Amino acid sequence: MGEVGAAAAGVGEISSLPVTPRSAAMAPLPPPPSASRTTPPISAPPSQFHSPSLSRSPLLLESPIHTSSATPNKTPRSRASLTPRFITPLASPVRKIIKMTKLEPRHDEHDDWLPITESRNGNAYYAAFHTLCSGIGIQALILPVAFTILGWTWGIISLSMAFLWQLYTLWLLVQLHESADGTRYSRYLDLFTAAFGKRVGKLLGAAPIMYLSAGTCIALIIIGGSTMKLIYQVLCGPTCSNPKPLTTVEWYLVFTCIVVVFSQLPNLNSIAGVSLVGAITAVGYCTLLWVVSVAEGRIPGVSYNPIVANSDLARVFGALNALGIIAFAFRGHNLVLEIQGTMPSSEKYPSRVPMWRGVKLAYLVIAMCLFPLAIGGYWAYGHMIPANGGLLDALHDFHEHDTSRFVLGLMTLLIVINSLTTIQIYAMPTFDNLESTYTSKKNKPCPWLVRAGFRVFLGSMAFFIALALPFLGSLAGLIGGIALPITFAYPCFMWIMIKKPQRYGPMWCLNWGLGSLGIVLSLLVVAGGIWSIVLIGVKGNFFKP
Repeated sequence: MGEVGAAAAGVGEISSLPVTPRSAAMAPLPPPPSASRTTPPISAPPSQFHSPSLSRSPLLLESPIHTSSATPNKTPRSRASLTPRFITPLASPVRKIIKMTKLEPRHDEHDDWLPITESRNGNAYYAAFHTLCSGIGIQALILPVAFTILGWTWGIISLSMAFLWQLYTLWLLVQLHESADGTRYSRYLDLFTAAFGKRVGKLLGAAPIMYLSAGTCIALIIIGGSTMKLIYQVLCGPTCSNPKPLTTVEWYLVFTCIVVVFSQLPNLNSIAGVSLVGAITAVGYCTLLWVVSVAEGRIPGVSYNPIVANSDLARVFGALNALGIIAFAFRGHNLVLEIQGTMPSSEKYPSRVPMWRGVKLAYLVIAMCLFPLAIGGYWAYGHMIPANGGLLDALHDFHEHDTSRFVLGLMTLLIVINSLTTIQIYAMPTFDNLESTYTSKKNKPCPWLVRAGFRVFLGSMAFFIALALPFLGSLAGLIGGIALPITFAYPCFMWIMIKKPQRYGPMWCLNWGLGSLGIVLSLLVVAGGIWSIVLIGVKGNFFKP
């Protein structure tokens, strides 16, 4: 490094002094053999970071360095003019030669071919769109159900603590995306495997991570298909003359076909506009739901006393199930690294800066949606809110005749559009995983026909599972417990394993405490979800949506 700095200083000295004859004693030493070709100044070029899992960054290109014919009298161009942010750094091959950037040799060339990292021109706005679209959804509508068990005080405290906790773990993931040696972890499972090893990654990471991707898509097909049927009934009304309306299964199929058409967009960056539409519709129907519910006023006979269980054990498990519902309301952590992987990154402009800027904007909006939903919904319906459908079913049950058909139709239409758009970002890791298997075996990118076939196949599989298990919505507490470590526990342990903070220091104690509490809470919430299923029961209407 000292030789490189001296060389750069030498170039600056020659260009700033007049050309004067020198004696042989004053002549500069001849360049070493390794520096036989002329290179531009490389004092601090922003070399691109790379990905460890399947390839390097697409912006880390090995472009040849052309020999300059500039004379010493010419003033060298500034670094900003040589290496603007959107152009591949000219000095990256030199950095590789002098080992300033450590490249991961495993499947280097494949990242350019995969949907998540195929395009790296994202920015803070794209990050905000993706984060908001993936971070808020239909699962937030059952938040008032948790308040019926926890009550006002503990409900608000639990929701606030969960929000701050998951925002902190989100910050950890954003910081862990780029390691000190320049390695980029553009997939959650890659970071988990780097922290704990392949065996633990497959055992504890792969199943819940893939569940959150594929399972959310299945749930969205159930929600979208059912809501399309509902919007048809709302718009058609009691005077509908159609003698043979579509069945629920047929509505599932219609929704899945539309999803498959949209899924042909090639990569994660290409669906930024789709995520923007999803974010707008999510904010729209969440706001409409709580505003209409509060505007209609409290229903007669409303009560805010927590539901009293028959025994202390039932009370404990009921509270744990409520915590699972709150945990289930916060999602999207399994997509944070993937979203950040679509951004360009360099030593001077790391991707964590625009990513965190977009995340802060997105979560400000999410807070403005979730807290009014929970508080306003519980205020309007109290303990009479339906346990499964949440706020949406409560509005239709108590105010279907008081609310205009246009508002109800608009609300359900926004839910359908949001389901269509949100499923695209949650399906992208599954597409990426399937295509990575193909590219690894064939050593070439997926042809468009193969890629389209993969996405049609995955859409068909999701439709079949949604048809077989249409009661997934009633398992919200149990599902929230299973997925809870990905959001609340794993990022804390990954920070300790990768960053290695000082033992018994503040960050070490904080992350150990939160991570351990997250694991314990996950086990208790799973137990509470199982208890709730045993106590209340689940209508196992297999293949009968």
